[in-house]
Amino acid sequence: MVQGSFKRQVEVGRVVLINYGPDSGKLAVIVDIVDHNRALIDGPTTGVSRQAFPYRRLTLTRFVVKGLPRGAGQTVVKKYLEKNETIVNWEKSTWAQKLTVRRVRAGLSDFDRFKVQKFKNQRRHAVAGTVAKATKTA
Repeated sequence: MVQGSFKRQVEVGRVVLINYGPDSGKLAVIVDIVDHNRALIDGPTTGVSRQAFPYRRLTLTRFVVKGLPRGAGQTVVKKYLEKNETIVNWEKSTWAQKLTVRRVRAGLSDFDRFKVQKFKNQRRHAVAGTVAKATKTA
């Protein structure tokens, strides 16, 4: 199969990130392909109900649940997700870590943001002092 520039194909078993709606930010798995605009997704471990979802509201990840049968039920999907450790691998990825950092930063209060600013200022002065001392001796 010639793949070309596209590395992530829409396929049964592809793990997707929902980017719009009430389930935004949650993971799901493509269980079946409805047509060229929608796929049937299910997320038994993340709380996403089984539903047809448009592709434009999904983001394909690099993770694929290997061997998942087409149209598999919720228990089968859950079993395959746990067997392949897909959710654990997702949480280790840099993409998921960036999303959690973004979520934490969005939840900061005004005073928390002020404290972060002060800590960054302290770090900047400490680094600048050591760099100046190192260049002076060298």
